[in-house]
Amino acid sequence: MNVNGAPGGAGKSDEIPARAPFFSVLIPNYNGVRHLPDLFAGLASQFFTDFEVIFADDASSDDSVAWVQASAPQARILAGSGNKGFVGTVNRAARAARGRVMVLLNNDTQPAPDFLAELAKTVCSQPRAGIVAAKLLLFEERDRIHTAGDMMGRDGIPRNRGVWATDSGQFDNSEAVFGGCGGAMAVRRELWEALEGFDEDFWMYIEDVDFSFRAQLLGWHTAFAPAAVVFHKLGGSGGDELSSFYVGRNTIWTLAKNMPTPLLLSHSSQIVKAQLSIAADALRNCRGSAARARLRGQLAGLLGLPRVLRQRALVQARKRRHDVEIDRLLI
Repeated sequence: MNVNGAPGGAGKSDEIPARAPFFSVLIPNYNGVRHLPDLFAGLASQFFTDFEVIFADDASSDDSVAWVQASAPQARILAGSGNKGFVGTVNRAARAARGRVMVLLNNDTQPAPDFLAELAKTVCSQPRAGIVAAKLLLFEERDRIHTAGDMMGRDGIPRNRGVWATDSGQFDNSEAVFGGCGGAMAVRRELWEALEGFDEDFWMYIEDVDFSFRAQLLGWHTAFAPAAVVFHKLGGSGGDELSSFYVGRNTIWTLAKNMPTPLLLSHSSQIVKAQLSIAADALRNCRGSAARARLRGQLAGLLGLPRVLRQRALVQARKRRHDVEIDRLLI
């Protein structure tokens, strides 16, 4: 390490560079101080300890940063000067990460003690898995599933596998899934860098589905680690109107950017029917703000298609997996 500013390594440092940790745990935060005690208690209880924590704050107006400084001094804090959204905040944290594998963890979660250990087992045993999806259970009802890995429908609608079901072991096999929930998943650095992280145009919501789709096209797989459990305070980091708008918009963008042309054509009737059904349901409930937000999101998705289609050309040009393989991943 050259500390004197001289070229060619002149001037030797007595410092020994720190060894890179196995995991970098990335925690994006916006006004989430109420969630942080549960989150950091879970991290402190981990059996697997070869990890660093990067707490990326998105210009919070509460005491989040002060709480972490006082209560979790081991965390590296990235304090933002302006609101960049969930996606930009995660990308900023990833740029600062030193780990071989990045673990995305929402601020409104609490990992079980063997969460990181189980992720590490799957990362090491499945080298072609660029993403490892965790099992998310509800924080208040710890036997109910939020997601056991994400799936993508032939109608273009992403789905949480097992959502709202009682967890009775029906998803306890390690198996391939379409993608992982960005609230709790591991991503190999090699894949993250190849895809240049999340698409910052998405701002928040569905960015993980888009990332997983691009990873699948590139030839990577997503493995499900059923014993890597996280308890999630559902809705703790977003609101109905926000989620309705961004899910409506970003679902259309994900589909337009990633679905291979032959599959778009063969499943076009299902895709159109699904979007019309969503719009019709929103119109029936248009007195509600979330329904109106969903309609605005769909409209924004359509208006953004010219730019997204330019991105599509780049994504499809990098595709390494055959369309038949991609179709088998869809449900």
